[in-house]
Amino acid sequence: MAKRDYYEILGVSKSASKDDIKKAYRKLAIQYHPDKNPDNKEAEDRFKEAAEAYEVLSNDEKRQKYDRFGHQAFGPGQGGFGGGGSMNMEDIFSQFGDIFGGAFGGGFGGGGGRPGVARGTNLRVKVRLTLEDIAKGAEKKIKIRKKVNAEGVNYKTCSVCNGAGQVSRVTNTILGQMRTASVCSACGGTGKMIDNRPPGVDAQGLREEEEVVTLQIPAGVVDGMQLRVGGKGNAGPMNGQPGDLLVLIEEVPHDTLKREGENLHYDLYISFIDAVLGASVEVPTVTGKARVKIDPGAQSGKILRLKGKGVPSVEGYGTGDQLIHINVWTPKEISNDERKLLEKLRESDNFKPNPNNQDKSFFDKVKEMFS
Repeated sequence: MAKRDYYEILGVSKSASKDDIKKAYRKLAIQYHPDKNPDNKEAEDRFKEAAEAYEVLSNDEKRQKYDRFGHQAFGPGQGGFGGGGSMNMEDIFSQFGDIFGGAFGGGFGGGGGRPGVARGTNLRVKVRLTLEDIAKGAEKKIKIRKKVNAEGVNYKTCSVCNGAGQVSRVTNTILGQMRTASVCSACGGTGKMIDNRPPGVDAQGLREEEEVVTLQIPAGVVDGMQLRVGGKGNAGPMNGQPGDLLVLIEEVPHDTLKREGENLHYDLYISFIDAVLGASVEVPTVTGKARVKIDPGAQSGKILRLKGKGVPSVEGYGTGDQLIHINVWTPKEISNDERKLLEKLRESDNFKPNPNNQDKSFFDKVKEMFS
């Protein structure tokens, strides 16, 4: 099956900036994230496809080659996802973890370890956050079980590779002798083997223990975003590098406020009397409460804006607004006395609908809301 165009995969034009490419990939990565699409092979393929496209288009040199030669620019084994190399989820999370959000103390970085040092596996946890947590940022303490290098383990030099971590083989071909090198299967490339291990320690010299990790979660994170704490995953075998702790954000829906990006929406129901005479009404915000003024003659569908009362941008682009949607409440049942009063008002010309150019249509209100 032919590979799709990288620009088409990310949904951007060929003149797109690096920032546009990053935003497009981040959107797709969150949409097709494996935690949001468990056991969904199609979503996993889309996730990998987007990562491959981003790996090429975010690199100036590779992007120039791709623009000139297309997929033919990258032959087998010429580096990276875009270069035909093997790709798995851990590669993506390690290389592109910063796409999902800011780092905690450990920072984001490449997933590659030091030569000859085995890297531990990553751990993944899910953290549930309220809208209040997201608006202010939060400190969360979580307990994890991970593998650590055990004390009392003795190592010796691998007898197969003599500590080199790789083995060389020479084969005779019609062009002469060819030498190839591969990772030593006996020691996994570490150059060491366990000589003695205490009880309860596995064959890699590791044991399990609990640790309490403090997470400093930045304000503005979104549902499905993944943050990475460097070095808090499982330890690498033979005193190797530790993996990372990958933290998936799950946003708990708010009772009254609805989030849309950095903006918040609130449905305010007012009586017909308040709509006619005007009123001062208290509304909830993500940080407490605020009082808003309802002008006399307010129409159902009117939108009030509380500047800066939304959610901060996780990328530092400011804070959104809270949009208050006015809904005039119509009672379903009324008393006889109320009916008589309303019948009198029905005959008044002032209570008959008479919209003018200042009364905006539904589509004008939607356009204004996003302006």
